[in-house]
Formats: sequence, C-alpha cells, structure tokens
Amino acid sequence: MSTLLPRRTMLKQLAVGGFTAGVFGSSLLHNSVFAASTDDTSNAGSNANAGNDAKNLSPVALKGNIHHSVSRWTYGDLSIEELCQLVKKLGFGAIDLVGPEDWPMLKRYGIDSSMCNGAELNLVDGWSNPKFHDELIKRYRHHIDLVADAGYTNLICFSGNARGIDRETALQHAVTGLAQILPQAEKRGVVIQMELFNSKVDHPDYLADSSAWGIELCQRLNSNHFKLLYDIYHMQIMEGDIIRTIRDHHQYFGHYHTAGVPGRHEIDETQELNYPAIAKAIVATGFQGYLAQEFIPTADSQVGRAAALAQAVHICDV
Repeated sequence: MSTLLPRRTMLKQLAVGGFTAGVFGSSLLHNSVFAASTDDTSNAGSNANAGNDAKNLSPVALKGNIHHSVSRWTYGDLSIEELCQLVKKLGFGAIDLVGPEDWPMLKRYGIDSSMCNGAELNLVDGWSNPKFHDELIKRYRHHIDLVADAGYTNLICFSGNARGIDRETALQHAVTGLAQILPQAEKRGVVIQMELFNSKVDHPDYLADSSAWGIELCQRLNSNHFKLLYDIYHMQIMEGDIIRTIRDHHQYFGHYHTAGVPGRHEIDETQELNYPAIAKAIVATGFQGYLAQEFIPTADSQVGRAAALAQAVHICDV
C-alpha cells in the first residue's frame, strides 16, 4: 500500500492545520482549498497580508529522524520572508542555498541556513581549473569567516567544467586549490561541500559528475571539513545504485538534495526513485546533516506549490 498522500488530500490537511491561511492569506485559502473545484493548478497569487497571523499557528509534527530543508531557488516565487513562514508552518527549520544578504531574515524566524552560498564564481568556473584559483581563494577565505561569524556550518563549492582538462589533472588542480582554504575552514568550523551534478542532462562538461570522482577528491584532501553534497537526482541520472552508494560511502557525504527523475519535479509516485527507502538508508548511516528538497514544483498556484513541499517532506520523514 502506498504511503504517499495525494496532493488534494495534502491540500485539505494543510487547510485544517491552518498554515496556508497564515502564509498566503485566508481569502486565498478559501478560494483554493475549500472550494469544490480545488486542485493544485488553481490560478492564485501571493496575498499582501501573507504571514500576519503566522505566530498563532501550530507547525506540523515531524518524526525528527531527518533534518529537513528546502532549496531557496526552487521557491523563488516567494520572498525570503514568505518562504521562512512556509517552512515554519511545515514544522522544519532550514533553507538551503541562502547568501549573507538573507541571513538576517532567517535569524528573525529562527531558521538555519543549511547550505550557504555566495563564495562561488558560478557553476562552470570552479576549483578544477587553476586559472580561477586566485579569485576563488580570496572569495572563500572571506566567506568562510562570514559563515562562521553567522553561526552556520556548510558552504557550497563546485568543480566547474572540464574545458578539455583530463579528470586526473582536474583532481590535482582541485586538491591544490582547496588545500589553501581548508586550514581556515577547519579553524572556523566550516565544512566546504562540493556538489555532484549530472553532465548528461543538465550540466554538460561538469567535472564532479560521479560519486567516485568526488570520493577520490575527499580522500586526497583528507579533511573532515571537506565533504560532498550528494544530489540524489543528479547521481540517479549518472550512475543509479543510490542506496548502495549511500551505505558504502556515507562518510564522504555531508548533505543531500532531492528531486524526481526524470524531470526534476515532485518526488511522488510519478517518478522512478523510491525516496522513503532512500531516506531510511540515510537515517541508518547515522547521518545528522540535512536532506534538502530541490525539486521544481509543477503546480501553477502558490498553494499548490506549498502542498508539493509538504508532501515531499512527508515522503522523506521516515
């Protein structure tokens, strides 16, 4: 029997729980959730009074085995304050890929920046090419202090594209560059996390496109302050065997991202990954970091997108 809740059921449960009224306004809640024609593609917009009664609402109870988060960019239609309110209503306490300009708002709501960003140049100019090292070292040294001073832990980085560099030489370049910032990261208690991408569909020529390449980098750097951001969506596309990889190599994985395959959308029964089983495998390793939802919601309305996030957290809350 399926353990997934249909989107319509989730919308109704969220309405009973009250969080949609707090985040999107009571009139939107009435029109989009209680109406007989309710579905997750209703044409609804943000309400000017969003969040006014948020403090009076109770969060949804979660089991506590998984530390949940959500990627900022996938809910970019919301302001950072609206996303904070939604996160609070869903009962978890972290947002991924947030830079220093938005940290004050997260602190106002008591929400963790589970993966900080802003030090990187972009996704293609990364640590595997020495021509970018000088600028990257300067930026990461500055950002490591910002992250530590703010009381956060994780700071993302990227391998960048190959541009004709062979994989072994790229590894050597990455070690040379990253070794120059890791002593500061170790001193300040910051963990540098390199994200694994797929180079087949979304990021052509990206170097860190396999768990084996990333694990070798971790082994050569030999620091507890360098880990891999294991993106389940990307690694399913490149190599599959997700649960075995997590079981065998979890010591190198400091953070996880989700999304449905194919399409990078909701992680429900419309896609091929078994996220409850994956989440259980992560918990079984003793992992204490964050599992962040990074799917792109398909619903047209904000209420529908909120329900998609609630459903994803429910699926992974094992």
